[in-house]
Amino acid sequence: MDQREQQIIDQSAKVFMRLGIRSVNMDDIAQHLRISKKTLYQYVKDKNELVQRIVKHITDTHRECILGICHRGHNAIDESFEISRFVAEQVGQVHPSVHFDLQKYHPEAWELLQTSERADIYRCISENLRKGMSEGLYRDDLNVDVIARIYISRFDVTFDGELFPTDKYRFEDVIWELFRYHIRGIASDKGVKYLMKKVQKERNTTPGGPATKR
Repeated sequence: MDQREQQIIDQSAKVFMRLGIRSVNMDDIAQHLRISKKTLYQYVKDKNELVQRIVKHITDTHRECILGICHRGHNAIDESFEISRFVAEQVGQVHPSVHFDLQKYHPEAWELLQTSERADIYRCISENLRKGMSEGLYRDDLNVDVIARIYISRFDVTFDGELFPTDKYRFEDVIWELFRYHIRGIASDKGVKYLMKKVQKERNTTPGGPATKR
């Protein structure tokens, strides 16, 4: 992908994430990008292909960012927290209709998102579980495969607009509770003590954030 093409995909993604997918057409994209529609169609044949390429771009970018977090040398609990915070920040910027629009109007892009996302989450959680067990922060009797799959199912629920309507729940708060719930269920005594210290620290250093509501 050349630089021009990369810019078009990146900027188009920002438009869709901010405004939604169904409500934006190719004329709107061209206008936002300040290019002609003819130029836009030199890179994609239609909106559906544009959406698919955006989904791939986003999943690839998120994967790289999460791998970067994993390489910072955090312990397992801090690593899980930083990844959860990153996810909350990213999804918190997305228009509430995006997941629905993908599922209903762009099923191929939705399937790509689901497949890539689940594979990435499974791999990330599995590696984090093994790391936490080796550090003594997680219990040593965990079934990594089962817990990783349970986590995926819980994570999917956080996007349920009926269960967590956006006018009542902040995605950041839901992710924070998922993080605490997850760690509480797998932590050793050492890990629970560390988590309690971390919760207290977040209360003191993140005014207005999710942790202040405890």
